[in-house]
Amino acid sequence: MKTAQPTSLMRIYSFIKRALKGEHMDYTQGSIRTAVLLLAIPMILEMCMESVFALVDLFFVGHLENSEHTVQTVGLTESVLTIIYSLAIGMSMAATAVVARRIGEKNKEAAATAGMQAIFISLALTALISFVGFVYAADILRIMGADEATVAMGTTYTRIMMGGSAVIMLLFLINGIFRGAGDASMAMKSLWLANFCNIILCPVLINGIGSFEGFGLTGAAIATTIGRGIGVCYQLYHLFKGDGNIRLGRKNIRLDWPVVKTVVTIASPGTLQFIIGSCSWILLARLVAETGHSTASAGYQTALRVVMFFLLPAWGMSNAGATLVGQNLGAGHPQRAYDSVMKTAKYNAIFMGVVSLIFLLMPGPIISIFSNDAAVQQIAVQALRIITTGYIFYGIGMVMTSAFNGAGDTWTPTWINLLGFWAFQVPLAYFLASDMGLHMGPTGVFIAIPVSETAITIMAFILFRKGKWRTVKV
Repeated sequence: MKTAQPTSLMRIYSFIKRALKGEHMDYTQGSIRTAVLLLAIPMILEMCMESVFALVDLFFVGHLENSEHTVQTVGLTESVLTIIYSLAIGMSMAATAVVARRIGEKNKEAAATAGMQAIFISLALTALISFVGFVYAADILRIMGADEATVAMGTTYTRIMMGGSAVIMLLFLINGIFRGAGDASMAMKSLWLANFCNIILCPVLINGIGSFEGFGLTGAAIATTIGRGIGVCYQLYHLFKGDGNIRLGRKNIRLDWPVVKTVVTIASPGTLQFIIGSCSWILLARLVAETGHSTASAGYQTALRVVMFFLLPAWGMSNAGATLVGQNLGAGHPQRAYDSVMKTAKYNAIFMGVVSLIFLLMPGPIISIFSNDAAVQQIAVQALRIITTGYIFYGIGMVMTSAFNGAGDTWTPTWINLLGFWAFQVPLAYFLASDMGLHMGPTGVFIAIPVSETAITIMAFILFRKGKWRTVKV
């Protein structure tokens, strides 16, 4: 009697189940496609969950009274928080690179030590940032171009979000440690938990329940900070008590200056790389607010949150490439590292192409979910259509950048960002948008984004093919 063969759907289900469960395997051998997908599936879901934070806040505050001001507050605060995200990403990227190398070398103890040093550095960085953000929240909104009505309504929201910088940093960083170790499933689960808490708390703390009236806009900040904090507690528990590829013990809770130096050496240009990009995005947000005022700013921020929702999953896919580069270089397999990146870039391009079609064909229904203001919706739809014309290039560029970072070559993408954003994107946006140029207003800013991102991707791809990253020592 013949044994029934598993159907294609059953095989796909079984594979996804393996990925979500976090099956431990050696990513330095075997099928590259299997390795990419086993890492990418939980990493994509992890990044989806990160983008859900901003979308949940945007959804609920977009339906409050005076949504023009509440949406602008969330958007401008998120723009400033991109500096925190840049620091967190830079640190997590360094942690991923170093931990992945040590795991590739089969040295789990050294991987744990590197992870702990990254946590020490991150806590020191966020202490100062949290203090400054908490004290100067109103001034931060003014600098970003918010009008006084928005400042009055949103200062407390910004103060809580900036004051809670430590949980943002740790959430990114510890997930970077898990990714470097190949424990992508654990990183995903921590963000699932954090988002679940945020989704439950947001409507309660914003709109209230029963006799509790809620805190309005401020409630969104409280819910998000608590949700992220719960996610960090879950991470720390599994980092110290779990049974994955990396586990911290008492002997790791000490400063190891040579490892600190290694992490800082990689993280410094890596952080600078993302700060360069983040500051350019902050300037673009300010330019939109100046040329189009609060309605255009709210529309742009709404579109940007939707764009980021789909960019972050693509970033998750690219993170799989970073892990594979680090582990395979550590194992002495540079060609396998190269092949892993090219395959990851192919998958990311396909995903982003599909998303582009969706946004180009039906932006209206998507945007209407997040705002009930017709004027804001009109700007957001225009921004969404223009920005997503470069989506395929965004996806490929992310993979190239992550490959450099995963190899520990953080200077190459830093120089690419400096040239691409500050020598091209920002001047182009000002020329297209301002009175001194073509006077296109916010539309000029929207056009500058896909044009510059395409140029950045082409530059990154050329440099990746040259292969200098193969020789970097970590």
